[in-house]
Amino acid sequence: MRRWTGTGLLTVVMGTGVAWAQAPETLEAVRLHRAEARALALKDLEACTASKCPDAGRIALLAGHLALAEGDVAQARTLLTGASVAEPLRPFLAYYQGQAHFYAGDAAAAAAAFGRAVEKASPALQPRARARLGEALLAAGRAKEAAPALEAAATEEPSAELLYQRAQARLATGNATGERADLKAVALRYPAHPYADEALAKLEALKPPLRLTLAEHLQRAHGLLDAGQAKRALEELEKAEAGKLVRAKQDKAQVALVRAQALYATGKKEEAEQALAVARQGPPSVAAEAAYVTARRALKADDNETARRLMAAVEKGWPQESVADDAGFYVGWLDLQAGRFADAVKSFTAFDQRHARSKRRDEALWYRALAHIRLEQYAPAREVLGALVDAFPRSSLVPQARYWSARSHELEGAKADVTGPGYELVITSAPSSYYALLASERLRELGREPPPAFPDAPKQLESGEVPSELKLALALTQAGLFRDAAEEVQARAARIRDQEQALAFAHALLRLGEYGHAHAVAARHLWGRAFGARVPEALAAFYPRAFANAVESEATRYQVSPFLVWAIMRRESAFRPEVASAADARGLMQVIPPTARAIAKKLSEPEPAPAELFSPSLSIRYGSWYLSQLMKRFSHPALAAAAYNAGPDAAVKWVKDRGSLPLDLFVEEIPFRETRGYVKQVLADLYLYQSFYGKDAAPKRLSLTVPSPATEGVSF
Repeated sequence: MRRWTGTGLLTVVMGTGVAWAQAPETLEAVRLHRAEARALALKDLEACTASKCPDAGRIALLAGHLALAEGDVAQARTLLTGASVAEPLRPFLAYYQGQAHFYAGDAAAAAAAFGRAVEKASPALQPRARARLGEALLAAGRAKEAAPALEAAATEEPSAELLYQRAQARLATGNATGERADLKAVALRYPAHPYADEALAKLEALKPPLRLTLAEHLQRAHGLLDAGQAKRALEELEKAEAGKLVRAKQDKAQVALVRAQALYATGKKEEAEQALAVARQGPPSVAAEAAYVTARRALKADDNETARRLMAAVEKGWPQESVADDAGFYVGWLDLQAGRFADAVKSFTAFDQRHARSKRRDEALWYRALAHIRLEQYAPAREVLGALVDAFPRSSLVPQARYWSARSHELEGAKADVTGPGYELVITSAPSSYYALLASERLRELGREPPPAFPDAPKQLESGEVPSELKLALALTQAGLFRDAAEEVQARAARIRDQEQALAFAHALLRLGEYGHAHAVAARHLWGRAFGARVPEALAAFYPRAFANAVESEATRYQVSPFLVWAIMRRESAFRPEVASAADARGLMQVIPPTARAIAKKLSEPEPAPAELFSPSLSIRYGSWYLSQLMKRFSHPALAAAAYNAGPDAAVKWVKDRGSLPLDLFVEEIPFRETRGYVKQVLADLYLYQSFYGKDAAPKRLSLTVPSPATEGVSF
């Protein structure tokens, strides 16, 4: 679940001279989801009531909201029912009053409150309030009144809940066809949701009952697999067989393929392989997919020789099937990883001939050129790189194709007048890229001064006025309703229509300290201005000195470059403190709880609660310490970045295997695609930050030699 902290907005509001009834500690506790937040809010409310301060209603709104979040409906209802707030908070008070009434079982009162919220709701609140109004009216037995609200809500933002509720409203208004469609959508699109089983039961109770087809059972099984519910996926297949839907050989093969994937997920490898054997006897599309599943499992197990053999068999055996494309690509990639560069050239050449319409053709051309480079066949490499640029001029691989074309000339011994223009083209055409950084270093080695990637450093527009579009977000932050404030900012940002408006809005967010939202607006609207026209004001939103005081303080404390901290932060979270990943990495620097506990132990301090990792200050401190330890062990930002992403053990192994290569080749041969891209972006951003904000007259140089890591040092 993503959380929004509102740190910047909170800082600005507290600096405006507004009288705060809540203690700063209360808002900090709310922001970090600390257990004591509600108690602190109630204490603030008691003090405010005793002193007859004017903010009692606003504090009651916060306390009631927190009580709701903790499931104390009775207290929430008491606090919210008697509260009174000024505009613009009234629709939000009405909304949370509706929530309290609804969960207390008073659907009629809830509907009335949600109705008040809908009347004056902001664009961000409107969809939520309308959906809850429909739900409350339905629960109050007023299905016909609920229908219009649920029709609109389920159309705007369909979900299992809204579709299920709309089905009920449609039934009440005589729309039996619509009811069936919604129930079926719930059952098929959201098979892991509790409402899916209820929807199926209702469909089966219809007269005549609606039965799922084999294709629909398979769709549900796939959805359950994706949701991590492999056992339920197997049960779904059993239902299809019990319903005598699995008749033809093709049907049995399709079911066997899904069954194999579910069995693998439950650890039943032998049974899974038996199921795959059945699938391979099916039609070509199923047989090819079954063979590809086997090859992918070998690849995942690092059994590359077996994977290569199986991938080749897939491509040869089923050349017309879609999986043959990926299989053929992996044949060449595995040759390259094994150091069989001549074989890789042949494999990728064959891939280009067999899969002329492949979406991976530009990538295959790149790897073919890389294999030529590793064979020191520089002229053929340039020929392939030129073909890549000509055929795919908008590919993200064009900057590296241009860099390696120039680099191949240099490796052949060409002089600066031959290689220099090629490197300069990389810098001028892709100024923010990793390859522009490499090209700049190569030019300096040749005794030529590289052209500036950006003539002017980022420049922030100065203005003390808070834009009207953000005043509601400020009021919500003042009330401690951080999630509502975030949704308000996002809704306003989504309504931006032109670059001038985007630039003004992004800079307003920068002034408020909302670096993540400013970066998001820039990424959506200002890319051309920043990297094409090189407008300093547009660059400022892409490369802000986010949370500058904390970053510079912690970087100084742990003797690590603040520019490296910003580069990692930009890649990890895009300056958003609320981000949580699928792996439970949290906050600006994406620290996972186990790593946080290990860092706390090293720093001899109490272990932080997982929610505290969303704190910008804590995330920056832990991230800075960890980066300092990685730099001590690896002595190079490329290796530190690789270790930050993939772990120190992986970085050590890669240096052991390929550390004799120059840095540019070493990075290209990092075996993990994600880490390769991560290292490239972090290095590019690090050196851009240094060029923009560094105080040294001479530019910092990037070492193009891979150092050996220390034996001792951070290993987690």
